[in-house]
Amino acid sequence: MIQNNLKHVEENIIKACKKVGRDPNEVTLIAVSKTKPVDAIQQAIDYGIQDFGENKVQELTSKIEAIPEKLNWHLIGHLQRNKVKYIIDSVCLIHSVDSIRLAMQIEEEARKKGIIANILIEVNIAKEESKFGVAKEDVPKVLKEIKNLKHVCVKGLMTIAPYVENAEENRKYFSEMYKLFIDMRSENADNIRMEILSMGMTGDYQVAVEEGATMVRVGTGIFGERDYTI
Repeated sequence: MIQNNLKHVEENIIKACKKVGRDPNEVTLIAVSKTKPVDAIQQAIDYGIQDFGENKVQELTSKIEAIPEKLNWHLIGHLQRNKVKYIIDSVCLIHSVDSIRLAMQIEEEARKKGIIANILIEVNIAKEESKFGVAKEDVPKVLKEIKNLKHVCVKGLMTIAPYVENAEENRKYFSEMYKLFIDMRSENADNIRMEILSMGMTGDYQVAVEEGATMVRVGTGIFGERDYTI
């Protein structure tokens, strides 16, 4: 089932790219494996997936220990500052940097390890009170502060669009994010390289791709419904 689902998702990404004249190779599919067992992840690995997203630090670290393959692990959930040290040198990208304070903590932990941590700035584009993220108008200020950090590299922006029944309702937010992404390219510095726009999930990733996403985060569409009782 998982491999059939992956094929279906990849075909949808290709269709979305063709619709707007994009190269499908510009889009990275992140398989969101939160709450899913190692054997489900292994099926995705066997299909050829290399990028996996997890929401929680403890679950992420346990899966990294359990899976021998060298994979690209993405931390996509809210990250508390006191947990940065546990994942700083084991993830390829932290998608959910939603404050200067968190960026400073990542800087400190990366400095201790002698590494550069790749991050995305999470933007609350729909201004939802229930969601984390920097306000759209505050992104330039956040980037200005991060420019001074030596062990953090901003690779782009991320957003979690509202949950909607009709994916078209989120097109305006994805379009707004793409415009912000392009605008922020002028902020480029030694440690700011606007290359990645992470947006779109199971219910709306095709619309996100049509509007310029370079990374989509698909969980249920690959692994099926999640069991939160385990």
